[in-house]
Amino acid sequence: MESESGDKYAADLSSIREAQMRISSYIHRTPILTAETLNSISGRKLYFKCECFQKGGAFKFRGACNAVFSLDDSQAAKGVVTHSSGNHAAALALAAQLRGIPAYIVIPRNAPNCKVENVIRYGGQIIWSEANMQSREEVATKVLQDTDAVLIHPYNDRRVISGQGSISLELLEQAPNLDTIVVPISGGGLISGVALAAKSINPSIRVFAAEPKGADDAAQSKEAGKIIKLSQTNTIADGLRASLGDLTWPVVRDLVDDIITVEDKEIVEAMRLCYEILKIAVEPSGAIGLAAILSNNFKQDPISKDCRHIGIIISGGNVDLSVLWDSLNK
Repeated sequence: MESESGDKYAADLSSIREAQMRISSYIHRTPILTAETLNSISGRKLYFKCECFQKGGAFKFRGACNAVFSLDDSQAAKGVVTHSSGNHAAALALAAQLRGIPAYIVIPRNAPNCKVENVIRYGGQIIWSEANMQSREEVATKVLQDTDAVLIHPYNDRRVISGQGSISLELLEQAPNLDTIVVPISGGGLISGVALAAKSINPSIRVFAAEPKGADDAAQSKEAGKIIKLSQTNTIADGLRASLGDLTWPVVRDLVDDIITVEDKEIVEAMRLCYEILKIAVEPSGAIGLAAILSNNFKQDPISKDCRHIGIIISGGNVDLSVLWDSLNK
């Protein structure tokens, strides 16, 4: 598949199928959940692809695992490096642990505690940075120089995008009647892999991105026709604060049918519905797909009237419950 400019995208169906074969013995084939209550609330048939049950608690393990196991032995021996505030950090630490190589994880000081603990649990070596992208990148560059390890970017990496695309292959086998897929968007690695695989298999399928209003750079980029970066973001969805990369943007520009933005209060309500009806713990970034489907922005979107069978990717379940526990102990 080629972009509008005639260039090849960062991944394609064959690289995604290769990734699926490479990682199949390491990852969980995650289940699909349905709920008649949510079907009746939305007026559509919803199929929830539960990556909250993936190893590491999020879809990120697919891309990290593909990247780590794509390395040859001499590359892998020196380990891998990334900078991440959350699920990619834990995913890379776990993938490196499975391969028996070091993982150097640069984490900003404001990262959620539950995600930091995951990195420690999987044996990642944490190096702290300040809570901004410049500091993260500078610290990661220094670690790369000191260790000669391989950088695995959280989303702007062909191997990572291909790994994430394996979700589409599973989803369309489990629910072949889907006409629409809704995907959280941040840096764009997940939605790039999902869209490239899904549209190769079924060119008429619709792919929507779900994005918080307080971090709506992808929506702004889509409207402007070029990458827009925000000077600051403000959203409860800590996993959706990154900006699109040069590998993910062409896919979002060409293959994502529309971007639905939602308020944080809609995300919190969707989290509550996931707890109460689906009986699953979902982090804010993971609940945003349901929030988008239930939003007025989606209902008023002219494309949405033909969306009857909708796959929603529940991207992760690493929600920090310490606030709840603390309140119970008071």
